[in-house]
Amino acid sequence: MADSAPANDSNGNGSSLNPFAKKDSHSDQSILLYKITTTISWLLLVVSAIYTTFASPNGPNSHKFWHNNPSTPFAQSSIFTSIYVLIIFILQSGYAYALYMSDTTYVTSAANLGSHFIANNLLLFGFVFLFTHMHYWLALFLLVLNFGNLSMAYFRHSTAPRAIHIGTVSGPLAWNFVALYWVGAIAVHSNHFAARIVANVFIWGWLGYGVFFLVAYKDYTMGFALSVLCFSTGVGQFLTRPHLFQLQWIFAFTIGGLLFLLSLAVGMPGLLGRDPFPRGQIVSEDRERAPLLADD
Repeated sequence: MADSAPANDSNGNGSSLNPFAKKDSHSDQSILLYKITTTISWLLLVVSAIYTTFASPNGPNSHKFWHNNPSTPFAQSSIFTSIYVLIIFILQSGYAYALYMSDTTYVTSAANLGSHFIANNLLLFGFVFLFTHMHYWLALFLLVLNFGNLSMAYFRHSTAPRAIHIGTVSGPLAWNFVALYWVGAIAVHSNHFAARIVANVFIWGWLGYGVFFLVAYKDYTMGFALSVLCFSTGVGQFLTRPHLFQLQWIFAFTIGGLLFLLSLAVGMPGLLGRDPFPRGQIVSEDRERAPLLADD
């Protein structure tokens, strides 16, 4: 087994003061701090998310989380999206375990993502509170901040081990991207014909967003994640009130199907054993910024 994480940082004082800086190693004290803070922030988010799914929080104008899912051009299926989020939470528990591993590559990668992970948990905790209290514009603002946080995490740490990458970067980023449209539509509170025509155009941005990661990073995890969320939106649109020229559910299913097939095509070499980084193999963060799932 590999040695435990180095006891001292190998970076200069400037980067050591930046909690989001990418480092080659972390001190034992830093690792311990990340173990504590990541666990607390994760539990805070998970408990609040589960609680508000089944019960209304205290306070005026407060409702269960999925009560605030009116008929909009981006309304989602509460069942599909809840299952997606639950899977992400389970995968994130694997990230927490990585901080306790003896392999330095996993430990360093998990620690480098620690500040982004904590920020994600705290911002989404605030989002859940504001969203369940119907403060949609403030909730949307926190989503915008978290989108920047997760995007920074992705581009800085795109070569993180796949087991860590899915639960802490690609999975949450895909949901956050889709949530911007979903919560934005709720905040605007418009479901008339003109708004749906505009939404019919905007939803194709999901395809462009997914294709970007498939082409630039060969990251089929983003493609699959977005396809699931497209299917959730398609189901949500199919179940909304009938509208003249209701095309959103057709577009959502079409985009989801295209992303699924493209992701399968990109990931097929790995499924056939031709991936240079097989499942479970560690990709060092010191490696040059190459596509996450690059083929030979």
